[in-house]
Amino acid sequence: MFGMFKNALFGVTEETEYKLLSSETKDGVSFEVRRYDASKFAVVSSEGRTFDQVSGELVRKLLTYIGGSNEPAEAMGTATPIIITVYPRNDGVLSRRLVASIRIPTMYQVAPPPPTDTSIRIEERPGMTVYALQFGGFAGESEYRAEALRLTRTLGETAPFQRKQYFCCSFDPPLKPYGRRNEVWFLQEEP
Repeated sequence: MFGMFKNALFGVTEETEYKLLSSETKDGVSFEVRRYDASKFAVVSSEGRTFDQVSGELVRKLLTYIGGSNEPAEAMGTATPIIITVYPRNDGVLSRRLVASIRIPTMYQVAPPPPTDTSIRIEERPGMTVYALQFGGFAGESEYRAEALRLTRTLGETAPFQRKQYFCCSFDPPLKPYGRRNEVWFLQEEP
């Protein structure tokens, strides 16, 4: 646990690079369209508990892994954002299935250290194009749902994005008191 805090406080934070395809404003709502390259991620999942009940636990597991809870016991620095994949029901409420992930820092992409926690797996994810809506504050399920609804309304019914899942992204350490950055990402359907 100490390694996680040491890594968060003194380690290097690397924001996942992307190519900005467009920056748009529609009906007073600004969003971006971005392209992310394929990368390896540390991933942990949960079923049966709500977003607010389990998201902190999942994030701690990932931060502990990159903070040194891995085979060489090496702090890797931090990559942002932490991404929680959610699966909304038809009424907009999130199902009790969550997948939290963090991109493995660039220096470790070729050979990520094996996690000591068996619930964490390393996954190669393909490149993706996302619609990204940024907002501030401390975000839980209700905030992410509200922003997802705002982005859905802004994009409209005909926009080519996946509606069975979306990504809740956090860019800041859990204890940062103000100036927080969160985003909702919708995965664009590939032609």
